[in-house]
Amino acid sequence: MPKMKTKRAAAKRFHVTGTGKLKRNKAFKSHILTKKTAKRKRNLRKATMTDATNAKVMKKILPYD
Repeated sequence: MPKMKTKRAAAKRFHVTGTGKLKRNKAFKSHILTKKTAKRKRNLRKATMTDATNAKVMKKILPYD
């Protein structure tokens, strides 16, 4: 059986932590920033964990991470 391929788009966006959780960056920080408050933009800079409901699918498309 051949090796499984990693989905490269996901590999660039998600990183596995030491405990096996998936870390991701938040969306909505690329443009139209003038109407967003400084507090909101500051919180968008912080990374967060991927929701547990998506974890099973994410582990499948990131087999070696």
